[in-house]
Amino acid sequence: MKLVVTGGAGFIGSAVVRQAVAQGHQVVNLDALTYAACLDNVASVADAENYSFVEADIRDRAAMDAVFAEHAPDAVMHLAAESHVDRSIDGPGTFIDTNITGTYTLLEAARAWWVRAGRPEGFRFHHISTDEVFGSLGPDPETDGQFTEDTPYDPRSPYSASKAASDHLVRAWHETYGLPVVLTNCSNNYGPYHFPEKLVPVVILNALAGKPIPVYGAGENVRDWLYVEDHADALLTVLQKGGLGRSYNIGGENEVRNIDLIGMICAILDEKRPGDRPYAEQISFVTDRPGHDMRYAIDPTRIREELGWRPSVTLQQGLEKTVQWYLDNESWWRALQDRAGVGERLGVSAVSETVRETGSGTNGRSPKT
Repeated sequence: MKLVVTGGAGFIGSAVVRQAVAQGHQVVNLDALTYAACLDNVASVADAENYSFVEADIRDRAAMDAVFAEHAPDAVMHLAAESHVDRSIDGPGTFIDTNITGTYTLLEAARAWWVRAGRPEGFRFHHISTDEVFGSLGPDPETDGQFTEDTPYDPRSPYSASKAASDHLVRAWHETYGLPVVLTNCSNNYGPYHFPEKLVPVVILNALAGKPIPVYGAGENVRDWLYVEDHADALLTVLQKGGLGRSYNIGGENEVRNIDLIGMICAILDEKRPGDRPYAEQISFVTDRPGHDMRYAIDPTRIREELGWRPSVTLQQGLEKTVQWYLDNESWWRALQDRAGVGERLGVSAVSETVRETGSGTNGRSPKT
């Protein structure tokens, strides 16, 4: 199968590229190489005969048309997106431009090529999204449930709103124009090559540097954690086996509070690289993120029952792999630490003042299915 993978130099995209190349697919990595991209992420496959790279922006229609004309893909795996919630609070315009307008441009280029090619039945446009589009769940798994594919959308941040909009566009292009699509919404990813502005790498790198380990609010927010290599495997499974027009929620089956996740990472570091004191003593509670969703949790029933997919590692196993990778690959993360915003607390702006002054916030809710 010939695949165009957008955002293939990013965190999740590069995991997809590496697995797809290893499986023998012909892979075209299409990436604009913005701040969070790194070609070192795909260095292990860069010389493979079934891999090629195109530097292009999904917002550039002429460039997208050229990619489709030259490579005639069997499928598009669309991962290119702005993804950091804190950055979306400070600068939402970039998220609207890339995640919504960019997805629209890519859809139109894909549709035009698909029509010119005679509407091949095997073609797929796989749109990769997030569980954040569903909003926030209450804290109790027993009474507040999990996100299913039928949970109504209720995004709470500029990032999640932009992803929700892109999901709706993809569904509309399927319903209106017949474009063959599949969609996935995933829980929080972690693992090797995770750009060092997200929670797991921030904890690891701050701990190693002897810096405070920031915990938003009281650390009570709950996330379902998905190892990135498992996610890549799930995405390729959905692409090849998923039902046309269907969406699949992909979770790691690993719900944990942020404070407990951080404690797990600190304990692993204590074992693998002991310091003068336990790393947990560096934990520092900071002002919460505006509109911080209380809990995300994925119900993976559909992907498990329809496609036979489940994650392969537990959270403990995945975190041990991840910490060891960062210990073994210091040159990779050192090279990224000078990029704009890395190591800084983002998303603390006038919005924070509004939240504190008005007392507004995010209430958990149960999904309606």
